[in-house]
Amino acid sequence: MKRIVALFLVSALASCQSAVPGEGPLTGAIISDAGKSPEELRRDNATVYEIVNVDSRSAGTIAAYSKTTLSKRFGFGGRPGNATIGIGDRLVVSIFEAGTDGLFSTSKSKAANVEVVVQPNGKAAIPYVGEVRFAGLTLEKARQGIVEALKGKAVEPDVIVTSLDTASRKVTVTGAVKLPYVVPLNLSGEQLTDVITKAGGVRGETYDTFVTVTRGNKSGTALMSTIISNPAENIWVQPGDEITLVEDPRQFTVLGAVKANRRMAFGSRDLSLIEAIGMSGGGNDRAVDAQGFFVFRYEDAEIAASLLGRSRYDAMLRKGMHPDRYGRVPLVYSFDMSRPDSLLAGQTFPVKNRDIIYVSRHITTDISKFLGIVGKPLQVANTGVSAVNHAVDMSD
Repeated sequence: MKRIVALFLVSALASCQSAVPGEGPLTGAIISDAGKSPEELRRDNATVYEIVNVDSRSAGTIAAYSKTTLSKRFGFGGRPGNATIGIGDRLVVSIFEAGTDGLFSTSKSKAANVEVVVQPNGKAAIPYVGEVRFAGLTLEKARQGIVEALKGKAVEPDVIVTSLDTASRKVTVTGAVKLPYVVPLNLSGEQLTDVITKAGGVRGETYDTFVTVTRGNKSGTALMSTIISNPAENIWVQPGDEITLVEDPRQFTVLGAVKANRRMAFGSRDLSLIEAIGMSGGGNDRAVDAQGFFVFRYEDAEIAASLLGRSRYDAMLRKGMHPDRYGRVPLVYSFDMSRPDSLLAGQTFPVKNRDIIYVSRHITTDISKFLGIVGKPLQVANTGVSAVNHAVDMSD
């Protein structure tokens, strides 16, 4: 009887992971599933993800990208020095003549002001000159062209071209601003904070407001507080940009072998992984697997490609790693907290909005649970064996 019980215990321990109620995946399961396609996992709808082992170097790379999202995506550039006239712009062409009896001058005035609107063909009509091309020219180039066209028609002509309304140089600012607005850009150029201010400024807290800039087929998002604190992120806007502000209080979730499973708010400051874990109360010393600290995140494609390398990143896309609607891909960041340098990397690694921080339990926790589950049957079995042995002894 004792031998049967012993064999049962050994067999059950071998499969205790499936027999014991769990609190999320073990470290081995997370690592073994990484990089596998749905076919390899034998789950049609499985989410394909890749794992990144974080050290101080990769943590620094992630932190650098997080602070320079807009400038890396669009380039900071410089103050535009060659703003050009566009379709729909409203201009005043002031024409001066030396004589008092010319095409545009009288005894009372030696100048005439002609207001024009640039038409879809890029041109506008000037009396005695005809159609003149404006689109794509600077104000100075347009002035020179009109002066040249007036030679031989007007008396020693001179021209000033002034912009009244730059319909072609506008950006749209919508969302969590006090006054959603189509903002006209001046000819000297404006930065992101300038046009947001023209739209009334941020409606909520800067540290909970995300700013998304869309330019053609490119899009980038950064916190308003980051744009203010990091001048490189306060990029120069361009005509046609769409700027959307969304107030979304930043939160992260801590799960697994920690003292408290819960969702928490960032508040007014950025957080590192170590700080975030500390805010949750830290790991459960009796259950935590020091090698099993993970951050689950949909990461920007540029960061993922930089961390994985282009060939590995492309291979994961072929395996079925699908970007979300914002173009971000699923990554799992792994930290081995049994190594002292991981604590330093964790101080650099930035936690982002909607991150899931997961701390895996140690395998011995499952074994302890299993022993607790089978303990009572074993006690019953041992009682039965003792009774049998006692009966045998009595019969003797």
